[in-house]
Amino acid sequence: MMMSGHTGFYILMGAISIVSWLVSNQLKRKFKKYSQIQLRNGMSGAEIAEKMLADHGITDVQVISTRGQLTDHYNPKNKTVNLSEVVYSQRNAAAAAVSAHEVGHAVQHATAYQYLTMRSKLVPVVQITSNMSQWVVMGGIALMASNAIGAKGVWVAIAGLAMMGFATLFSVVTLPVEYDASNRALAWLKNKNIVTPDEYKGSEDALKWAARTYLVAALGAIASLLYWAMKIFGGSRRR
Repeated sequence: MMMSGHTGFYILMGAISIVSWLVSNQLKRKFKKYSQIQLRNGMSGAEIAEKMLADHGITDVQVISTRGQLTDHYNPKNKTVNLSEVVYSQRNAAAAAVSAHEVGHAVQHATAYQYLTMRSKLVPVVQITSNMSQWVVMGGIALMASNAIGAKGVWVAIAGLAMMGFATLFSVVTLPVEYDASNRALAWLKNKNIVTPDEYKGSEDALKWAARTYLVAALGAIASLLYWAMKIFGGSRRR
């Protein structure tokens, strides 16, 4: 029973991993495509980020360059918009989309956007529990099957499930944070006439595919949580 259960789990996670890989590859293709659309205004990603910050009255956030590809992020601890070297210096629709999106997070931080606040509070918990949660769940299920510590095995498994629940909640809360940042970015790009209609379409499409990577991650986390919950409570009822 344990072997067949694990096989089902690995098939499920394998399918989600394939979808995640496909979405990630499509995202890279989209960014490559829209990197060819040069901005008519000639602004770099860094300049766009700085202008969006200024337009929102944010003066305590620094825009800096960071190494790597698709490593762009906003750091609320030191209030920095970190743009990958390509995004920081280039002047195209993809760079405009990414830089404005990351500033969207800075705007969320400045306005105490509730989901960003919630996600920030979950970070230290998830950092501790995420790596060990599945092992605790599997250990609890093994104890339930072996009767090693009697009915207490189910409580070990439930503790692991609770740990997994925090990571799942983090993935779910990330969705409105990312979609809202993109919406803020696109609204600003359009309202301030930073991009032309064609450039806007490219920026919008690029951000849509970026958001889909978070959607797939959230669905994977939910599927995993439900799978292990069924294993635990299904096994508990059979006892």
